[in-house]
Amino acid sequence: MAGQDAMAAPDGADRESAAERAYVALREMAMVYRFAPGERLNEGTLAHALNVSRTPLREALNRLVSEGLVVADPGRGFRARPLDVKEVFDLYETRLALECFIAQLACERATSQGLDEIDAYLDESVKAHDSASVDRLVRLDEGFHERVAQLTGNGELARMLSGIDARIHFFRWVDMRGRRATTQAEHRAVLAAIRARNAPKARAVMRDHITRRLDQIVDGIRQGYASLYMGEGPASTDDDRETT
Repeated sequence: MAGQDAMAAPDGADRESAAERAYVALREMAMVYRFAPGERLNEGTLAHALNVSRTPLREALNRLVSEGLVVADPGRGFRARPLDVKEVFDLYETRLALECFIAQLACERATSQGLDEIDAYLDESVKAHDSASVDRLVRLDEGFHERVAQLTGNGELARMLSGIDARIHFFRWVDMRGRRATTQAEHRAVLAAIRARNAPKARAVMRDHITRRLDQIVDGIRQGYASLYMGEGPASTDDDRETT
Protein backbone atom coordinates (compact mmCIF):
# COMPACT_ATOMS: atom_id res chain seq x y z
CA MET A 1 0.00 0.00 0.00
CA ALA A 2 2.77 2.35 0.97
CA GLY A 3 4.53 1.52 -2.27
CA GLN A 4 1.41 2.32 -4.26
CA ASP A 5 1.06 5.70 -2.49
CA ALA A 6 4.69 6.47 -3.22
CA MET A 7 4.16 5.70 -6.88
CA ALA A 8 1.02 7.85 -7.02
CA ALA A 9 2.56 10.84 -5.31
CA PRO A 10 3.99 13.42 -7.70
CA ASP A 11 7.75 13.86 -7.48
CA GLY A 12 9.40 17.18 -6.65
CA ALA A 13 9.97 18.14 -10.28
CA ASP A 14 6.32 17.58 -11.19
CA ARG A 15 5.14 19.56 -8.19
CA GLU A 16 7.54 22.40 -9.00
CA SER A 17 6.32 22.44 -12.60
CA ALA A 18 2.69 22.54 -11.48
CA ALA A 19 3.42 25.38 -9.05
CA GLU A 20 5.20 27.35 -11.75
CA ARG A 21 2.34 26.87 -14.21
CA ALA A 22 -0.15 27.97 -11.59
CA TYR A 23 2.01 30.95 -10.66
CA VAL A 24 2.31 32.20 -14.25
CA ALA A 25 -1.43 31.89 -14.88
CA LEU A 26 -2.49 33.43 -11.57
CA ARG A 27 0.01 36.27 -11.88
CA GLU A 28 -1.48 37.32 -15.21
CA MET A 29 -4.97 37.12 -13.76
CA ALA A 30 -4.02 39.19 -10.70
CA MET A 31 -2.22 41.81 -12.80
CA VAL A 32 -5.34 42.57 -14.81
CA TYR A 33 -7.85 42.21 -11.97
CA ARG A 34 -9.44 39.09 -13.42
CA PHE A 35 -10.49 38.65 -9.78
CA ALA A 36 -12.68 41.45 -8.44
CA PRO A 37 -10.90 43.69 -5.91
CA GLY A 38 -11.11 42.11 -2.47
CA GLU A 39 -12.75 38.91 -3.80
CA ARG A 40 -12.09 35.76 -1.78
CA LEU A 41 -10.28 33.23 -3.97
CA ASN A 42 -11.85 29.78 -4.10
CA GLU A 43 -8.89 27.38 -4.06
CA GLY A 44 -10.96 24.41 -5.21
CA THR A 45 -12.29 26.26 -8.23
CA LEU A 46 -8.84 27.60 -9.14
CA ALA A 47 -7.18 24.21 -8.73
CA HIS A 48 -9.75 22.65 -11.05
CA ALA A 49 -9.47 25.45 -13.62
CA LEU A 50 -5.67 25.28 -13.66
CA ASN A 51 -5.54 21.47 -13.46
CA VAL A 52 -3.27 21.43 -10.39
CA SER A 53 -3.62 20.11 -6.86
CA ARG A 54 -4.04 22.31 -3.79
CA THR A 55 -0.36 22.13 -2.73
CA PRO A 56 1.21 23.72 -5.86
CA LEU A 57 -1.72 26.13 -6.04
CA ARG A 58 -0.98 27.39 -2.54
CA GLU A 59 2.73 27.63 -3.35
CA ALA A 60 1.84 29.85 -6.29
CA LEU A 61 -0.57 31.97 -4.24
CA ASN A 62 1.95 32.46 -1.44
CA ARG A 63 4.51 33.56 -4.01
CA LEU A 64 2.03 36.14 -5.30
CA VAL A 65 1.39 37.33 -1.75
CA SER A 66 5.12 38.07 -1.42
CA GLU A 67 4.91 40.11 -4.64
CA GLY A 68 1.90 42.15 -3.49
CA LEU A 69 -0.43 40.74 -6.15
CA VAL A 70 -2.59 38.63 -3.81
CA VAL A 71 -3.55 39.19 -0.16
CA ALA A 72 -3.29 36.45 2.49
CA ASP A 73 -6.34 36.33 4.73
CA PRO A 74 -5.18 34.45 7.88
CA GLY A 75 -7.47 31.56 8.66
CA ARG A 76 -9.57 32.19 5.56
CA GLY A 77 -7.19 31.64 2.65
CA PHE A 78 -6.48 34.26 0.01
CA ARG A 79 -8.24 37.19 -1.58
CA ALA A 80 -7.68 39.50 -4.50
CA ARG A 81 -5.81 42.71 -3.85
CA PRO A 82 -7.92 45.84 -3.43
CA LEU A 83 -7.85 48.95 -5.59
CA ASP A 84 -6.08 51.16 -3.07
CA VAL A 85 -5.27 54.79 -3.88
CA LYS A 86 -2.36 55.08 -1.40
CA GLU A 87 -0.78 51.84 -2.57
CA VAL A 88 -0.94 52.81 -6.25
CA PHE A 89 0.44 56.30 -5.53
CA ASP A 90 3.29 54.77 -3.52
CA LEU A 91 4.08 52.41 -6.38
CA TYR A 92 4.22 55.27 -8.88
CA GLU A 93 6.52 57.24 -6.54
CA THR A 94 8.77 54.21 -6.20
CA ARG A 95 8.77 53.64 -9.93
CA LEU A 96 9.66 57.29 -10.49
CA ALA A 97 12.70 57.13 -8.20
CA LEU A 98 13.81 53.79 -9.61
CA GLU A 99 13.48 54.68 -13.30
CA CYS A 100 15.17 58.05 -12.94
CA PHE A 101 18.15 56.25 -11.38
CA ILE A 102 17.99 53.62 -14.12
CA ALA A 103 18.11 56.35 -16.79
CA GLN A 104 21.13 57.92 -15.10
CA LEU A 105 22.98 54.62 -14.78
CA ALA A 106 22.12 53.68 -18.36
CA CYS A 107 23.92 56.83 -19.52
CA GLU A 108 27.09 55.49 -17.91
CA ARG A 109 26.80 51.84 -18.87
CA ALA A 110 24.75 51.41 -22.03
CA THR A 111 26.55 49.79 -24.95
CA SER A 112 26.06 50.90 -28.53
CA GLN A 113 24.62 47.48 -29.33
CA GLY A 114 22.10 47.74 -26.48
CA LEU A 115 20.98 51.18 -27.63
CA ASP A 116 20.67 50.03 -31.25
CA GLU A 117 18.53 47.09 -30.13
CA ILE A 118 16.12 49.42 -28.33
CA ASP A 119 16.00 51.65 -31.41
CA ALA A 120 14.99 48.60 -33.44
CA TYR A 121 12.42 47.67 -30.79
CA LEU A 122 10.87 51.15 -31.02
CA ASP A 123 10.82 50.92 -34.81
CA GLU A 124 8.83 47.69 -34.54
CA SER A 125 6.56 49.25 -31.91
CA VAL A 126 5.72 52.14 -34.23
CA LYS A 127 4.56 49.74 -36.94
CA ALA A 128 1.99 48.26 -34.58
CA HIS A 129 1.12 51.49 -32.85
CA ASP A 130 -1.88 52.88 -34.71
CA SER A 131 -3.76 49.60 -34.99
CA ALA A 132 -2.64 47.96 -31.73
CA SER A 133 -5.05 47.38 -28.88
CA VAL A 134 -4.51 49.27 -25.64
CA ASP A 135 -3.43 45.96 -24.09
CA ARG A 136 -0.71 45.58 -26.70
CA LEU A 137 0.46 49.18 -26.25
CA VAL A 138 0.87 48.66 -22.51
CA ARG A 139 2.98 45.55 -23.15
CA LEU A 140 5.12 47.50 -25.62
CA ASP A 141 5.52 50.32 -23.09
CA GLU A 142 6.60 47.89 -20.38
CA GLY A 143 8.98 46.24 -22.83
CA PHE A 144 10.70 49.56 -23.53
CA HIS A 145 11.22 50.41 -19.87
CA GLU A 146 12.46 46.93 -19.01
CA ARG A 147 14.95 47.10 -21.88
CA VAL A 148 16.26 50.44 -20.60
CA ALA A 149 16.74 48.80 -17.19
CA GLN A 150 18.74 46.03 -18.84
CA LEU A 151 21.12 48.67 -20.24
CA THR A 152 22.40 49.18 -16.69
CA GLY A 153 23.65 45.61 -16.45
CA ASN A 154 22.10 45.42 -12.98
CA GLY A 155 19.74 42.47 -12.77
CA GLU A 156 18.31 43.55 -9.42
CA LEU A 157 17.13 46.87 -10.84
CA ALA A 158 15.46 45.03 -13.72
CA ARG A 159 13.74 42.62 -11.31
CA MET A 160 12.55 45.45 -9.06
CA LEU A 161 11.07 47.26 -12.05
CA SER A 162 9.36 44.10 -13.30
CA GLY A 163 7.72 43.65 -9.90
CA ILE A 164 6.41 47.21 -9.86
CA ASP A 165 5.22 46.90 -13.46
CA ALA A 166 3.14 43.86 -12.55
CA ARG A 167 1.39 45.72 -9.73
CA ILE A 168 0.56 48.84 -11.77
CA HIS A 169 -0.14 47.08 -15.07
CA PHE A 170 -3.89 47.64 -14.77
CA PHE A 171 -3.44 51.38 -14.13
CA ARG A 172 -1.09 51.76 -17.05
CA TRP A 173 -3.85 50.24 -19.17
CA VAL A 174 -6.28 52.89 -17.87
CA ASP A 175 -3.70 55.63 -18.46
CA MET A 176 -2.65 54.46 -21.92
CA ARG A 177 -6.13 54.95 -23.37
CA GLY A 178 -5.56 58.71 -23.23
CA ARG A 179 -1.86 58.77 -24.11
CA ARG A 180 -1.53 56.68 -27.27
CA ALA A 181 -0.26 59.64 -29.31
CA THR A 182 2.50 60.78 -26.92
CA THR A 183 4.15 57.63 -25.60
CA GLN A 184 6.33 56.87 -28.63
CA ALA A 185 7.78 60.40 -28.76
CA GLU A 186 8.58 60.29 -25.05
CA HIS A 187 10.36 56.96 -25.43
CA ARG A 188 12.44 58.35 -28.29
CA ALA A 189 13.41 61.36 -26.15
CA VAL A 190 14.53 59.13 -23.28
CA LEU A 191 16.63 56.99 -25.59
CA ALA A 192 18.19 60.04 -27.31
CA ALA A 193 19.28 61.46 -23.96
CA ILE A 194 20.83 58.14 -22.94
CA ARG A 195 22.61 57.81 -26.27
CA ALA A 196 24.00 61.34 -25.79
CA ARG A 197 25.20 60.31 -22.29
CA ASN A 198 23.31 63.27 -20.90
CA ALA A 199 22.30 61.99 -17.47
CA PRO A 200 20.50 65.14 -16.25
CA LYS A 201 18.44 65.22 -19.46
CA ALA A 202 17.70 61.50 -19.31
CA ARG A 203 16.50 61.80 -15.71
CA ALA A 204 14.36 64.85 -16.51
CA VAL A 205 12.70 63.28 -19.56
CA MET A 206 12.07 60.04 -17.70
CA ARG A 207 10.61 61.98 -14.75
CA ASP A 208 8.22 63.90 -16.98
CA HIS A 209 7.22 60.68 -18.74
CA ILE A 210 6.37 58.84 -15.53
CA THR A 211 5.18 61.47 -13.03
CA ARG A 212 1.54 61.13 -11.96
CA ARG A 213 -0.15 63.44 -9.46
CA LEU A 214 -2.37 62.07 -6.72
CA ASP A 215 -5.51 63.41 -8.43
CA GLN A 216 -4.50 61.54 -11.60
CA ILE A 217 -4.12 58.34 -9.60
CA VAL A 218 -7.55 58.82 -8.00
CA ASP A 219 -9.11 59.45 -11.40
CA GLY A 220 -7.37 56.38 -12.82
CA ILE A 221 -8.75 54.18 -10.07
CA ARG A 222 -12.24 55.56 -10.64
CA GLN A 223 -11.92 54.75 -14.33
CA GLY A 224 -10.58 51.33 -13.40
CA TYR A 225 -13.58 50.58 -11.22
CA ALA A 226 -15.89 51.68 -14.02
CA SER A 227 -14.08 49.49 -16.52
CA LEU A 228 -14.31 46.44 -14.27
CA TYR A 229 -17.99 47.11 -13.65
CA MET A 230 -18.56 47.23 -17.40
CA GLY A 231 -16.65 43.99 -17.89
CA GLU A 232 -13.71 45.71 -19.54
CA GLY A 233 -10.04 45.53 -18.68
CA PRO A 234 -6.65 44.56 -20.07
CA ALA A 235 -6.34 41.16 -21.69
CA SER A 236 -4.61 38.25 -20.04
CA THR A 237 -3.35 36.29 -23.00
CA ASP A 238 -0.03 34.98 -24.25
CA ASP A 239 -0.47 36.98 -27.45
CA ASP A 240 -0.16 40.26 -25.59
CA ARG A 241 2.91 39.39 -23.55
CA GLU A 242 6.19 41.12 -24.34
CA THR A 243 9.40 39.25 -23.69
CA THR A 244 12.48 41.19 -22.66
